[in-house]
Amino acid sequence: MERRLEDRYGRVATDLRVSLTDRCNLRCSYCMPAEGLDWLPDETVLTDDEVVRLVRIGVEMLGIREVRFTGGEPLVRRGLVDIVRRTHELGVETSLTTNALGLARTATTLAAAGLDRVNVSLDSIRPESFLAITRRDRLHDVLAGLEAARAAGLGPVKVNAVLMRGLNDDQAPELLRWALDEGYELRFIEQMPLDAQHRWSREGMVTADEIFAALDAEFVLSPVDEPRGSAPAELFHVDGGPGTVGVIASVTRPFCGDCDRVRLTADGQIRNCLFAREESDLRAALRGDATDEEIAERWIVAMRGKRAGHGIDDPTFLQPDRPMSAIGG
Repeated sequence: MERRLEDRYGRVATDLRVSLTDRCNLRCSYCMPAEGLDWLPDETVLTDDEVVRLVRIGVEMLGIREVRFTGGEPLVRRGLVDIVRRTHELGVETSLTTNALGLARTATTLAAAGLDRVNVSLDSIRPESFLAITRRDRLHDVLAGLEAARAAGLGPVKVNAVLMRGLNDDQAPELLRWALDEGYELRFIEQMPLDAQHRWSREGMVTADEIFAALDAEFVLSPVDEPRGSAPAELFHVDGGPGTVGVIASVTRPFCGDCDRVRLTADGQIRNCLFAREESDLRAALRGDATDEEIAERWIVAMRGKRAGHGIDDPTFLQPDRPMSAIGG
C-alpha cells in the first residue's frame, strides 16, 4: 500500500530533490570560498545503486512523483546518466539543476536517458560579472550548455538568477531581455542564508520588491492567471506575453505553507526543509541491511518533524551548518 510523506501540518511531499555530489567546478561567492570546501569523503557518498534504491522507495512506496537531481554540480557525478535512466524507468518526471558547464557534451545523452528538463543557474551574461561571481572564466561554456539543452529538447529550459549588491544588482532588465530573446524561462531568486561563509544578511540581500522595481522600469508585468500551487515562483507575463518571468521570494514572501519538497543529501541524509538543522540518516539503514519497508518508515518519521516554516524572520533563526552545495538545491 502506498503511504505518504505527510507532516503535522498536512503538507505532503511529492517532489524529491536528490543531491548527487557536494563538489562543484565553480566557486560562486554566495555559496563557497575561493579555495572551495572540504568535500565529503568518497566512502560516505551514496553509490549509484543506493541512490536509485532510495528513489525507488520514494516513488513506489511513498508517493514521490517528481525527482530533481542537484549538487554541488550533478554533471560532475560519473554515474549521472545511468541514475537518470533508471529513475526515468520508474515513471516519474526527472529534471536537473546545473551550472551547465558540461551540458554541451551531455545534453543529448541525458535526454536519451529520459531526462525531461533542466534548470540552469546563471547570474549574469556579462563575462566580467560572471567571472567576479563564479571566480571562473566559463560563461561561454554555460551559454553553449544552454543551447545544447534547448536543441536536445530538455525544455522548458529555465534559468535561475541571484542578484547581489555591487556585483549584478543592476542587471535584471538585461537578463530578462536576453532570456526572452533566447526563449528561456527566467526566474530571479532572493539570495538565501545558505553560504558556507555564513556572511548572508537580510540588509545585503536584493529583495523581490527591488527586483520588481527594476523590471517595472522597462517592462510591463502582469500576473499569470493560473493556480500557483506548490510552485515557488510568482509568474508574470512580460509586455503581454507570451514570455514570462518569475520571482522566487523565498525570504521576504515565504511559501512554506505550500511546500511539497523533501531533500536527500549526497551522503544519504533526509532533510525535510532546506533550512532544517536536523537530518535523518538513511545511509546507515541502507548499509545496515534494512528492508525497503524499514527505510520507508524512517523516511515517514523524518517528515513528521518538519516545521511550519523556515523561520528566517525569527530572531532565533540559525543558518544550517551545511551550505547549499552540501544540501542540494
